[in-house]
Amino acid sequence: MPYKEKEADKLYYSIGEVAKMLDVNTSLIRFWEKEFDLLKPHKNKKGNRLFTIKDLDNIKKIFELVKGKGLTLQGAKKALRTKDSSFLDQHQTETETLVASAAVEPEKNEKEILQKLISTQAKLKQVLDILNTQNQ
Repeated sequence: MPYKEKEADKLYYSIGEVAKMLDVNTSLIRFWEKEFDLLKPHKNKKGNRLFTIKDLDNIKKIFELVKGKGLTLQGAKKALRTKDSSFLDQHQTETETLVASAAVEPEKNEKEILQKLISTQAKLKQVLDILNTQNQ
């Protein structure tokens, strides 16, 4: 999910401006502020959040991890802590593998289930035959 780049020509940005840049609700920015320790916007006397360029960079990283790469909040926190692309590469590879296998898995699962049902049916017939023989 690409975000709208805006020239960094100001020292501080309001939460509305930041939300507009990323095309998200302001409530999401506030939520991320609570969830991610690296987001510490300044607040004016009225309590309005004022985001610096550094804050914007961090929000863009979070946005890319959560919305772009599909990481959970925990995964994004871990990725930001490690600051190592190997974690992201590993997650992306796992995700791609899951997505690729999901297209194949239903058929595989159906075959496995069918085989188990046939096996169970055969065993039940054996049990029925034993019960019928004992009752005669």
